Amino acid sequence: MRRRRTRSRHRGYRGWTVGIAILLSVMVIGVGIWGIVRWSQERRIKKPEELLAEYMEYLSTGEYDKMYEMLNLEASDNVDKDTFINRNSAIYEGMEVANLVVEITGYDKKRQAVSYQTSFDTVAGEISFENEAIFLKGEEGYGLIWEDGLILPGLRKTDKVRVSTTQAIRGQILDRNEQVLAGPGIASSVGIVPGKLTDREAAVAEVAALLGMQPEDVEKKLSAKWVKEDYFVPLKTVPKIDEIEWLIPLETDEEIEREKERQEKLLEIPGVLISDTEVRAYPLGEAAAHLVGYVQNVTAEDLEKHTGEGYTANSVIGRNGMEGLFEKELKGQNGCRIYVTDEEGKEVKEWVSVPVQDGQDIKLTIDASLQRALYAQYQADKSCSVAMNPYTGEVLALVSTPSYDNNDFILGLSGEQWTALNEDEAQPLYNRFRQTFCPGSSFKPVTAAVGLTSGAIDPTEDYGKVGLSWQKDSSWGNYYVTTLHTYEPVVLENALIYSDNIYFAKAALKIGAEELEKSLSHLGFGEEIPFEIVMGKSQYANGEHIESEVQLADSGYGQGQILVNPLHLACIYTAFCNEGDMIKPYLVWQQEAKAEDWIAGAFSKDVADKVLEGVKKVVNDSHGTGYGVHRADRVLAGKTGTAEIKLSKEDTEGTELGWFAVFTPEADEERPLLLISMVEDVKGRGGSGYVVDKSQEVLNAWFGE
Repeated sequence: MRRRRTRSRHRGYRGWTVGIAILLSVMVIGVGIWGIVRWSQERRIKKPEELLAEYMEYLSTGEYDKMYEMLNLEASDNVDKDTFINRNSAIYEGMEVANLVVEITGYDKKRQAVSYQTSFDTVAGEISFENEAIFLKGEEGYGLIWEDGLILPGLRKTDKVRVSTTQAIRGQILDRNEQVLAGPGIASSVGIVPGKLTDREAAVAEVAALLGMQPEDVEKKLSAKWVKEDYFVPLKTVPKIDEIEWLIPLETDEEIEREKERQEKLLEIPGVLISDTEVRAYPLGEAAAHLVGYVQNVTAEDLEKHTGEGYTANSVIGRNGMEGLFEKELKGQNGCRIYVTDEEGKEVKEWVSVPVQDGQDIKLTIDASLQRALYAQYQADKSCSVAMNPYTGEVLALVSTPSYDNNDFILGLSGEQWTALNEDEAQPLYNRFRQTFCPGSSFKPVTAAVGLTSGAIDPTEDYGKVGLSWQKDSSWGNYYVTTLHTYEPVVLENALIYSDNIYFAKAALKIGAEELEKSLSHLGFGEEIPFEIVMGKSQYANGEHIESEVQLADSGYGQGQILVNPLHLACIYTAFCNEGDMIKPYLVWQQEAKAEDWIAGAFSKDVADKVLEGVKKVVNDSHGTGYGVHRADRVLAGKTGTAEIKLSKEDTEGTELGWFAVFTPEADEERPLLLISMVEDVKGRGGSGYVVDKSQEVLNAWFGE
């Protein structure tokens, strides 16, 4: 019995011992698991250095709400979310911060302070500084202690960060005699002081009607957030009548009187004021609109496209013509300062500044008087004119008609005006001097020079009198080349004088398609003209090659598929004045005009001289088609051209282009000039003779008569 109890007592002791062991094991395991969990949580908590990098990344992407979520609010003076977001966004976006770079330079573990170096670009240049961010550890990890000095060191809650811009003065565009083609001027700004309106609805309706606006558009301007009762709210820019010469040129007395009457009626309305405003002015208006172009206020797309180039919401940008081509030089660089003022408005620190740089003036080779004279002659036509000095390459005029008034873009075009411009069948916005056209007989001197150079044309060979129509043989079917005059002998010089299509059709067949293509390619066909303005490329065929005998024959007298840009044709003509060298055209004025070859040796001197003698007689021989501009006081040379524009060979209703090229062929000429004009729709109006007569008036003005 005793022995049995002993065993039982021993068994109970062992069970107690095992239970204790199990309990201890569980406790150890529990402590271990708790330690692991705690260790894992510690591992998940981001370090202050990582948090600062994350904060700055949100800053660079403008995610101010996520920046706010990283703050220890209690330690950050309980700044509310809207205040935080408004303060940061106003300063960073006002400075136009970009390209933010942050480098962690140290960490004080005891103070939980992260030292860092930062730099970023602003509208006024780069800002760089050293700073410190302090974090506070809480139950859920570290939170940033935010204060204004994190934006800019030393910035206080009551301080303001200012961005001050000094607008650069846009450069002028001048002609060769420094006449203004584009420059500063004064217009009138019509506006309303809301507090002075007596019957707002009636006044708004009357003002809108006089200004060509909708009443709702006027109300929208008057209801803008910035408007106060005593503020002047500008509505529209109009011509300043007493300074017509400087700015918006009203062409006639009727226009001036009409504008005076309108402004007098506006001023009779209580609350309406008219004040001076500075604008861009184009004194030549329609006469040079395609050449000069215009400026407009920048758009959101412009600001995005030209990020970092100094444009602001108040900037203008050049559109078309010289305004667009020389935008970079003309616009200059705005001056800008970023500085801090205290609560009393006193400046306490300048962070960065860039001085204002006014835009450059651009002086052109253009002669404003010649530009005006050409426009005056052709303003009612669909035409283009190119004038240059054949010995230097200076381009003296570039005119496209009909035109538009680039001052209208400064005043602000209404929707109706814009629609009218775009839907006008005459296409006033279309720049014709940049295009290519069928040259007709104005191309014959080129064919002559190519034929003489290749040896295909013997200038003394008589091609024989064949009447007013001709075809090579019956393989041409019903197609004949026609001409207007018969004469004898049928040699090159006479063919130029009488502008004989048949002669030059035969000459082209003698030259051959392969040789003509090669020669025209050598003369710049298919290439861009080396010129400041991009011009259309001349061509000898719609495809790669001249495809048929008929096309080749037609090409000889400037028909077929020949298309030429008028400036390119002018450059080829310069070779006849310069012993065979084609002169490169240019538009930016040089102190000393120096000729530069585009194609040296385009023709030999002998070939150039032979063609020159022929085109002199076109003007000076009484039978010449250009005799209408013959002068007793100086020698001129030239060539007329009438190009038929047909939908097909059978088309009898096609229109005609009239051409005339005229130039001073002697190097000692005091007023050298090469003028080429093309006019559309001259059929029934005298053909090329219409252009000859117009050119005579321009030449009279040029030579001082």
